[in-house]
Amino acid sequence: MKFKLRNLISAGLICGAAISLPAGAFAADAAAGAAVYAKCKSCHGPKGEGNPAIAKAMGVTIKPLADASDDAIKGAVAKGAGKMKPIAGVAGADLDNLIAYIHSLK
Repeated sequence: MKFKLRNLISAGLICGAAISLPAGAFAADAAAGAAVYAKCKSCHGPKGEGNPAIAKAMGVTIKPLADASDDAIKGAVAKGAGKMKPIAGVAGADLDNLIAYIHSLK
């Protein structure tokens, strides 16, 4: 009984600590973000510098992604920015991984 109680208390403390960590406490995976970036590549180019042909066709300037802040990237993906529409299905860990990948392009 003593052994079970000690294990139960330890498990509770570990779970409680994990729950209380801030959202960004878990490291994002840039390699996993590369797969998510496949949705972005046609407009933003393979290195995040922008696709000149798309920019010209849309009459916009595509800024380098690597210089964008985390909040700017999150906002653009979630709500869209300028002529860019929101990107459905990219949220949570996928979004964090995408941001890590974009910052790795510097």
